[in-house]
Amino acid sequence: MYPLRYLSTGHIFMDPADDCDRVVDAMLETGYSEEFCLAKSFDVDFISRLMEAGFLVMATEIKENANENKDEAAGEPKDPFYLLLPKLHLVRSALFFRELHIKKSVRPYLSRYELQIDTDFDLILDKCVEIHGSAWLIPPLVNVLKKLHRSNYADINTVRIKPVSFAVYREGELKAGEIGIAAGRVYTSYSGYYEEDNAGTVQMIKMAQWLEKTGFDFLDLGMPLAYKTDLGAQEITPSCFVEIFRKARY
Repeated sequence: MYPLRYLSTGHIFMDPADDCDRVVDAMLETGYSEEFCLAKSFDVDFISRLMEAGFLVMATEIKENANENKDEAAGEPKDPFYLLLPKLHLVRSALFFRELHIKKSVRPYLSRYELQIDTDFDLILDKCVEIHGSAWLIPPLVNVLKKLHRSNYADINTVRIKPVSFAVYREGELKAGEIGIAAGRVYTSYSGYYEEDNAGTVQMIKMAQWLEKTGFDFLDLGMPLAYKTDLGAQEITPSCFVEIFRKARY
């Protein structure tokens, strides 16, 4: 079995030297009961390999108290300390497109919005941070996502994961959007926002329809929530997710 490094908290510690697929296999074999692993590196290649292995990559800032967070010599605040949180959900929400459910009350709104793909990635990502805060979309991770997105256009034939944005516009104005990661024929939703009622639901529906038409296998929605279930998403186990993810990622 691939050797895992455990911290005193019981969490697995990962670094760029790890084979991310083999870590996932070991997590499943040992019945790892935590959703998160921990890492200190924000290396772009490392993060892309984590995403390629099926992790939803989050992060956090470790805050110290006011006295501890001072440089002893200068009396100045220390630089913030960030941790990467590769997440393999204990229960995953997945939408298989044949199960997409569109409520009758939402149908009249579909024609009011236009879906656009990857037109305002940086703006939408910044909006997600502005509206939801930076609890997990902390600056180093935001920078990596933007860098990965830019690199996709410089080297589109070699990248295996692609940060993507989806957005709906009404009369030319952006009304809802989200960012996520495409890995082969799987799209993983990361964060989104909306500026008016029903716009967010319309964006998700139109996105799912576009993904199906474009040849994607399924939509990975991460953590189960009621609004995802309302759209037809179902809960699957980590082992089931990894199996279908690996079949679709290349």
